[in-house]
Amino acid sequence: MIVLDSTIVAVAVPAIQLDLGFSPAGVAWVVNGYLIGFAGFLLLAGRLGDLLGARRMFLAGLGVFTAASLLCGLADTAALLVAGRFVQGVGGALASAVIFSLIVRLYPEPGPQARAIGVYSFTQAGGAAFGFVAGGLLTEAAGWPWIFLVNVPIGAAVLAGALRVLPREAGLGLGDGMDVSGAVLITAGLSLGVYAIVDGVLWCGVTAALLVAAFLLRQRYARRPLAPLPVLRRRWLLGTGAAVVLIFATGMGFQFVNALFLQRVLGLDAIGTGLAFLPTPIVIGLISLFVAPRVTARLGARPVLLAGLAVLAAGLLLLVRVPVEPRYAVDVLPALIVMGLGIGVVIPAIIMLAMAGAGPGETGLVSGLTNTAQQAGAALGLAVLAVVAARVTDAGLAAGLAEVAALRDGYSRAFLTAAGFALGALVIGALVLRRGPSPVAGDSGLGDDRVRLDGDPPVAEAAAAGPVALEPPLCRQ
Repeated sequence: MIVLDSTIVAVAVPAIQLDLGFSPAGVAWVVNGYLIGFAGFLLLAGRLGDLLGARRMFLAGLGVFTAASLLCGLADTAALLVAGRFVQGVGGALASAVIFSLIVRLYPEPGPQARAIGVYSFTQAGGAAFGFVAGGLLTEAAGWPWIFLVNVPIGAAVLAGALRVLPREAGLGLGDGMDVSGAVLITAGLSLGVYAIVDGVLWCGVTAALLVAAFLLRQRYARRPLAPLPVLRRRWLLGTGAAVVLIFATGMGFQFVNALFLQRVLGLDAIGTGLAFLPTPIVIGLISLFVAPRVTARLGARPVLLAGLAVLAAGLLLLVRVPVEPRYAVDVLPALIVMGLGIGVVIPAIIMLAMAGAGPGETGLVSGLTNTAQQAGAALGLAVLAVVAARVTDAGLAAGLAEVAALRDGYSRAFLTAAGFALGALVIGALVLRRGPSPVAGDSGLGDDRVRLDGDPPVAEAAAAGPVALEPPLCRQ
């Protein structure tokens, strides 16, 4: 529901603009308001999950998201809708920032954890792709308010289920790391940074960088830092974070560019574009649910990541060679299937590797960092690939090419750039992630559920006495 909401609005934007009187530039804030609220609160939400409990944070975020969806559906002015979208983004951040934390706590063993992350990967890919179809169908059949109102019964059902299924847990407590000044700095910095990317305002980008720098300085001297610098400086977390940025720059940037490619070169409408995307999430779902857990348990997460990135890059390179008048079944569909094969194993593997770097009491923080890296990657991919496609297209038109040929050249160059992102992540996986994460100091004796990284037999040592079922897994070298 949260991932779908980032794409379902795209198809309904013209109807929203007409109904609520948005200006051509102002209607972009229906999307941007959500992105800013979402990205700005991820890191804070992840840390609050450690301090207050991941279950509590998930339920609170889901409640805020559902209530904000009702507000958006009932909005009768542009300002009210944008405000509702911002609150919706905050709720989405509170809930999604702790999802990885919940997964690794509930499923510490490599096999079940890989299956759980596979379900997550399928849900994420399917939600993003289905958003285009659902947005078009709901807007045409019932009106744009229903793209938001449909979240209310779904959110209520998920809340009821989560209250029954998710076990209670006690967090570390706010006294163990609630740095209010640091929270304000990083939330403002990330929010302003996303605004700078989506609106192209240079001074906002500079201010955002200064706020993030001030946050890091604050963490160095704070008595109880929100995100301790030793955690942020870990080689393993830096490597997996960079890989996550590049992977999601590849995936989200491709999704945006390919939607334009399908509409402007193949001539598909909005619903046709959504249907054309469906083979990819279907393949991702099959691979994530049935193949990725088995190969990860047998080979380890890192080899699977490297193989998947190579397949993902190959799928993008297939799109680079599409002709001026491409046929979907011959020129596009095979590439989408190959990309689905790659993404289906890449996402579960990189998430397992990222969360392997979390020590006791850090799973929420690392989960928030990983989600923040996803959003940073998505923003990077959208910005870079859109600029590459536009510049190459403009150069082709200036050289006298036909419009369709110039568009094809622009999108082909963007696909090539996306393949470069995937290959960059492959290099990081091959060179930076060769050795497992260093042992995390401060083991409290609460257990050692170790993540399998390089194909050796999984290790799970007995936990010490006490209520330890939800304690986060430790990591080994």
